[in-house]
Amino acid sequence: MSLNRRKFIRNISLASAGALFVSEKIHPKQPPSLPNFKPDPTSWKNDEINIAWIGHATVLINFYGTIILTDPVLFERVGVNIFGMTFGPSRFTHPALTVDEIPKPDIILLSHAHMDHMDYETLSTIVDKFPNQIDCITAYNTADVIAELKWKSLQEIDWNEETELQNIKFKALEVKHFGWRYPWEKDRSKGYMIDGRSFNAVLIEKNGKKILFGGDTAYHDLFKSLKDENIEIAIVPIGAYEPWRKNHCNPEEALIMADEHIGAKYFIPIHTKTFKQGSEPIDEPLTWLNNSAPNYKIKLVIDDIGKTFTLPNL
Repeated sequence: MSLNRRKFIRNISLASAGALFVSEKIHPKQPPSLPNFKPDPTSWKNDEINIAWIGHATVLINFYGTIILTDPVLFERVGVNIFGMTFGPSRFTHPALTVDEIPKPDIILLSHAHMDHMDYETLSTIVDKFPNQIDCITAYNTADVIAELKWKSLQEIDWNEETELQNIKFKALEVKHFGWRYPWEKDRSKGYMIDGRSFNAVLIEKNGKKILFGGDTAYHDLFKSLKDENIEIAIVPIGAYEPWRKNHCNPEEALIMADEHIGAKYFIPIHTKTFKQGSEPIDEPLTWLNNSAPNYKIKLVIDDIGKTFTLPNL
């Protein structure tokens, strides 16, 4: 048996075992519920900034006529796909828009290679629907996962690097998380800075307006460098903090980073109420967020999956 063949069998075996463990221990038993709200992208205008929370870290952004889709995860399960079956946690809440209802993205923005952020089934379905029409930006040393898909362009950006696509500027920022897709992979959180998988937050800018997409992160003070950036909107994760405090922030910490560190005007939560990845009750993060938000200057503008925020044209 060849070395590559042995490696393939080892990888599939480990992935299957890990995925089955996650599926058994974490995914909710009841069928997914329908979201309470549904966005209407057909009503958005090219002179507006509109943001809709689709579920988990999937956000649909109309940035003055350019459609950006972040970390799209739109099917019932995330995890390892083996012989056409996905092993891993199932959704607690359906996406606010199905994969068929999502408008054609001009740009897909991926924060890192975790399966609940870089979902191959969702990405391949969207790209197959719009071959050679979508630009994709992803984190350092992660493009190999999706390189075979028919992108218009595919590029990696490393921490503090900038790129520009379709008159929009993107800057990658370091966060406190980890990057491996499979446990045996090299990862920057393990010290492999050159050949390890990375993980980003991304600052997005057009026409002088700035949005921070936080990706996935624990509490840190790295965002303090953004205090003078005049950021309008901070999109920050708030779930899966128990017992994973090393890698995920809680709602209070998310508010502190968005308000006190970044100084953003508006707050949009992600990474909750979709997959039960932590031991906290599924409704706890949004309840906590709603209770704490009045204590901060930043304005909470989305507090449920499916809601849409339009930036005031002041």
